[in-house]
Amino acid sequence: DDFPTPPWATRALLEYILSGKEIQKNNCWEPACGRGFMAEPLKEYFKSVYASDIQDYGYGKIEDFTFSKKLKFDWVITNPPFKLGEEFALKGIERAKQGVALLTRTTFIESVGRFERLFNTYKPYAVAQFVERVPMVKGRLDRKASTATGYAWIIWRNDVKVEQTRMAWIPPCRKILERNSDYPNSG
Repeated sequence: DDFPTPPWATRALLEYILSGKEIQKNNCWEPACGRGFMAEPLKEYFKSVYASDIQDYGYGKIEDFTFSKKLKFDWVITNPPFKLGEEFALKGIERAKQGVALLTRTTFIESVGRFERLFNTYKPYAVAQFVERVPMVKGRLDRKASTATGYAWIIWRNDVKVEQTRMAWIPPCRKILERNSDYPNSG
């Protein structure tokens, strides 16, 4: 499941949903870091970022998040392998002091089983739907890619009592948050 996250999509989470000066004092774990396309933008916002992945992509530590015994971090933020999304959410909720944010296909919220095992027990703080598409291509970051798949950030807060899940929209922001330096060999 190597689908690198365009860095602007990570910045969108921190600019529109989790914005605030308190984030700058926090640490974060990105447990499916791949080649670091999400971890690098997280470093722009957090005091420190621990990056790991079960595979060696040449970035971060080699570590299986689902079996790791690491101490708690303030935040766990990642684009998990789709088939392990639920497991990453549960492990993140267990380990994060403040919260968890997963970038998932919007269809991730459409499952009776997942509702019963995850969403009903651990009510998300927010679902933040991208209003523009976030193109992700297997094995590479491609500035010119397109997609028909919708994506959203699902956020759980351990530091806030959640009565009702908040629905939020991430406004069109790619042109604002995307940088030439985000793309390898972009010159």
